Amino acid sequence: MDTAENITNINITRGCCIVNSGEREALKVDQQKCCKLTSYNWLKDFPDTPDANGLRYAEVRFKNDRKDFFSYPVEMILKEGEIVAVEANPGHEIGIVSLTGDVVRLQMRRKKVDPAQQEIKKIYRHARVTDVEKWLEAVKKEPGTLTKSREVIAELGLDMKLNDVEYQGDKTKAIFYYTAADRVDFRQLIRRLADIFKIRVEMRQIGVRQEAAKLGGIGSCGRELCCSSFMSSFKSVSTNAARIQQLSLNPQKLAGQCGKLKCCLNYELDSYVDALKDFPDNRIALKTKKGTARHQKSDVFKGIMWYAYTNDQNSMLAIPVDKVKKIMDMNSRGKIPADLEQFAQKTEQAALPDDTASDDDFVSYI
Repeated sequence: MDTAENITNINITRGCCIVNSGEREALKVDQQKCCKLTSYNWLKDFPDTPDANGLRYAEVRFKNDRKDFFSYPVEMILKEGEIVAVEANPGHEIGIVSLTGDVVRLQMRRKKVDPAQQEIKKIYRHARVTDVEKWLEAVKKEPGTLTKSREVIAELGLDMKLNDVEYQGDKTKAIFYYTAADRVDFRQLIRRLADIFKIRVEMRQIGVRQEAAKLGGIGSCGRELCCSSFMSSFKSVSTNAARIQQLSLNPQKLAGQCGKLKCCLNYELDSYVDALKDFPDNRIALKTKKGTARHQKSDVFKGIMWYAYTNDQNSMLAIPVDKVKKIMDMNSRGKIPADLEQFAQKTEQAALPDDTASDDDFVSYI
């Protein structure tokens, strides 16, 4: 089999990668360690039980983040990382098994895939040598097809952005992923592409979040984009999440590479919501004999609220939440403390206009 020699000249980015160490045995297209959105089978030590129809199920991954579920008979033995030929419409597709066993049913339940309600496509066989060679040839065509297709789109003057091209394993069909702000009439484009590449063309529109996940990149945090590394579903993100976490509502800082609000705004949101349940209403002013103080900011996880007198906005006092509640309770009963300094942990003063003050001038502990 000369397939390994062919792999050395192909940069495969179909949800897997190749580590070329110079050894023939190291050239494996089905490596799991660096695939995108890889899955961990935490039930691998349990026996795989077939369903009532005598079928087992497997999760198969294709290019980038595309995965699907397939059924196969009990006579077939599958292992994770194997290359298989699966049912497609039309023809067949080549994919890599990412999950087997009972954990697949849990994945199907999580993604609302019910074999009793919808038809599950089949796994035909383990991929033959000819299947893999044809698949690699199809993969090799994708970069050139993407470039030429973009030229055709520019010639037709279509207001759309072509993001990616995915060839089917049997080279009879290709999926063209694109983003567009408005509805696009691409009937002429399909005819041109089918005539140029001699394949069946499927246009599939995706959103800007799916585009970022498909193309990948580095975020402002310095890490690989969450959507292209481990996120498998997108949840709506609102500016209220930024408000709850005391973040500045700066669109340039809150927006990710896709132009939408960053998905990571939801990561710690529940923790903030739970912590803020113990905080009193920050709209209530604290009354003292020294003057009225209003809320300036909060340190949620330290349980501290910062207040400043209305007649001295440059000096802020850090008061624990329990003491803020105590002062509010005193005010509600008509009692007014002498000042807030006796309740504060520390005071903070704003920087002087000439910026000549030292750090010791800004913060003093009580």
